[in-house]
Amino acid sequence: MKVLLDTCVLYPTVMREMVLGVAAEGLFQPLWSQRILDEWSRAATKLGPQGQVQADAEIAMVSARWPDARVSFKPSVFDRLWLPDKNDIHVLAAAICGHADLILTMNAKDFPRNILAEEGLSRSDPDGFLVGLYASAPQVVECVVNAVHADANRLSDQQWERHRLLKKARLPRLGKKFTGG
Repeated sequence: MKVLLDTCVLYPTVMREMVLGVAAEGLFQPLWSQRILDEWSRAATKLGPQGQVQADAEIAMVSARWPDARVSFKPSVFDRLWLPDKNDIHVLAAAICGHADLILTMNAKDFPRNILAEEGLSRSDPDGFLVGLYASAPQVVECVVNAVHADANRLSDQQWERHRLLKKARLPRLGKKFTGG
């Protein structure tokens, strides 16, 4: 399955690590466009001058890990599309040109299901997507959760409970699968 990842999934860190962790295990093929990566880099400037530097390094790493993930599109595809927020049309264009099955986004209202269906696409939020993958491959998803949890504890000044970390990362339904430590 090919999944176009919206910027809001790639940034913040824990959500990205969870989603790309399951991709690294072969549960789906991630896709993005250069514009999505550029949006990620610009969003990281909110963290200060080092935020963008860190984001650019992370972008380089995911680009090296998934060299075939970056898709481009012709202006003619972009020009024929409509979405409620015109600033999201590039996401839909990239999904179409990348032959994605799904757009993974936190912005459901900006990607109406009827418009996506006309293009043979569907959408999901990361929490629902990961819960679905957990249902079909629980050991794989649990391994990724444990790895992300260990990294968060190593890099943080506190020790996180798995379910609290996932809830904070806007993955509450997945977090319910991992109550306790």
